[in-house]
Amino acid sequence: MSDTTLSDAPPTTHVSAAMADAVGTEIGRSVSHPVTDSDIRRWAIAVYWPDPPPSRFLEPAADGGPLVAPEEINPFAWSVASRSEDPLEGTTGHDPDRTEKQVGIEGPGLTNMLNGGLTVEYGVPIRAGDVITSVRRLGPYSEREGRLGLMLFSRTEDTWTNADGEVVRHTVNTLIRY
Repeated sequence: MSDTTLSDAPPTTHVSAAMADAVGTEIGRSVSHPVTDSDIRRWAIAVYWPDPPPSRFLEPAADGGPLVAPEEINPFAWSVASRSEDPLEGTTGHDPDRTEKQVGIEGPGLTNMLNGGLTVEYGVPIRAGDVITSVRRLGPYSEREGRLGLMLFSRTEDTWTNADGEVVRHTVNTLIRY
């Protein structure tokens, strides 16, 4: 007879029904101030330093259109025009359940986490005068068995759009917990 009880058995899944139902839930929303020529020039100088940035980031387009920003520009880096309230604003420390708490559900209760990577897809360029809206959503969960047991992979998807609704950037952050 084994000394192992049912409670000692490894979990078959870390994803609760509430977690599965929450996929796609909005975590946060931010709206930038209008992007200025100066924002674009300063960002280009920082990105290309110590070399000078390409002239396309310093001078208006030949057709007289607005200045185009480098893909890497972050219109939320210094200040935002508006932001949805983060229910966990001001919290500190290591909390592997933070993602689920942001959408108001109980997390899996795991104790360890690490960055699983980032992917970025760029859409239309940001131009001077654009107001960018960022919408972060809880992405899908997946699991995989590892040396330390069942690992939970959760994703957060952040989609930036301009005022015309065109996608500027889509970012997926992966968090690994075990």
